[in-house]
Amino acid sequence: MKLGVIGLPNVGKSTLFNALTKAGAQAANYPFCTIEPNTGIVPVPDDRLYALASVYHPKKVVPASVEFVDIAGLVKGASHGEGLGNRFLSHVREVDAIIHVVRCYHDENVTHVEGSIQPLRDIEIINLELIYADLDVLQRRRDKAEKMLKSGEKRYAEEITLTDKLIAHLNNGYPARSLVVTDLERTTLESWFLLTEKPVIYAANISEAEMDGSAPPNTFIQEITEHARKENSETFVISAKIEADMALMDASERNEFFTYLGLEKSGLDRLISASYRLLGLISFMTVGPDECRAWTIKAGTKAPQAAGKIHTDFEKGFIRAEVVPFDVFIQEGSMTACKEKGLVHSEGKEYVMKDGDIALIRFNV
Repeated sequence: MKLGVIGLPNVGKSTLFNALTKAGAQAANYPFCTIEPNTGIVPVPDDRLYALASVYHPKKVVPASVEFVDIAGLVKGASHGEGLGNRFLSHVREVDAIIHVVRCYHDENVTHVEGSIQPLRDIEIINLELIYADLDVLQRRRDKAEKMLKSGEKRYAEEITLTDKLIAHLNNGYPARSLVVTDLERTTLESWFLLTEKPVIYAANISEAEMDGSAPPNTFIQEITEHARKENSETFVISAKIEADMALMDASERNEFFTYLGLEKSGLDRLISASYRLLGLISFMTVGPDECRAWTIKAGTKAPQAAGKIHTDFEKGFIRAEVVPFDVFIQEGSMTACKEKGLVHSEGKEYVMKDGDIALIRFNV
C-alpha cells in the first residue's frame, strides 16, 4: 500500500510525514521545501501478529507494511505547470490513495500560501488542479475513441459515453470517485488511473491545544467531514505537531500521553486503520517457528490469489489452504488443539479469505 501525503505548502504535511515515518524529511516554513518526494516504509501495527509470536517464538516477526510518500506542495496552476505542478501530478499518479493534509489551525508564525486559514478553499484549490489534469486526459482519450469509432470499432461507443459522463461530472467540480457508475464502468474507469478516482483521506491538522482539549473544539472539522462525505472520502483529525513530539518519546511516555489525550491509538495506527478501510484491505497471517508474518490483500480475495502474495508458485500450484480464524486459534492456544477439535478448515480455490485468517498453503509445481 502506497499512500501519497499531499497538501498546499506549509500545511504540516512534512511534519506529519516525519512523525509517521521518523524518516526525517525536511520541514520548514517556506513553499516548496519538499521538491523530490520523500518516502518511508512503516510497519502496520497489528497486535494479533505479536500474540501469535508469543505462541511460536519465531526467529522473526514480519508485519505488513505501508509506504508513505511526502509529495511536494501544490499551488494554483499546477495542472498548467505552475510551481512544481507537473512533478507533483506525476508523483500523485503513482500512489494507491491520497492523504490530503488540510491546515485547520491559526499560527501567525507559520505563513499560509493563500494568506488565511480557509480549509474548504484549500481543498478546492488542490481538487480543481487534479480535476483539470483529469479533464485533459479524458479529452485526449475521447478524441482517440471517436477516431476509432469512425474507423468501424463499435466498442468505442461505450467509452465515449463514459468519458462524456465523466467530463460533465468533473466540469461541475466533482471528483471521478463520486460519480455513480455501473460495475463494468467502474472497472473501465479504474483502468484509466485518473487522479480524482484515487481514494482520499482528508487529514485535518489542528493545534496541540485543540487536540488536548485546552482550547475550544475546532470549527473547521465539521466542514471538512461534510465535504468528505459528499465525495465518498474520509476525514482524519490529527495534530502533526503532537505526533512529531510523540515520535521522540519512548513507549511508556507515549502511553501516558495517550491517556492524557484520551486516545487509545497513535495517529499512525488510526491513519493506517482509516487507509485499510478506505481501500478495502484486510490481513491474513502465516505462522511457524521461522516466521510469523502478516500479508495485506483486498477484501474479497480468493485463497489462490492470497497465496500468490506469498509467492507466485503458491498461486500457480495451489491445491488447498488450511485455515483457522485468529480468534479461534487464540482461544484454543495452538494449531494442534485446533486440529484435534476439527477447527482447521481445508478450503479450495473458491474460498474467500477473511481478515485474521491464519493460513497454511498446500501447493505443488
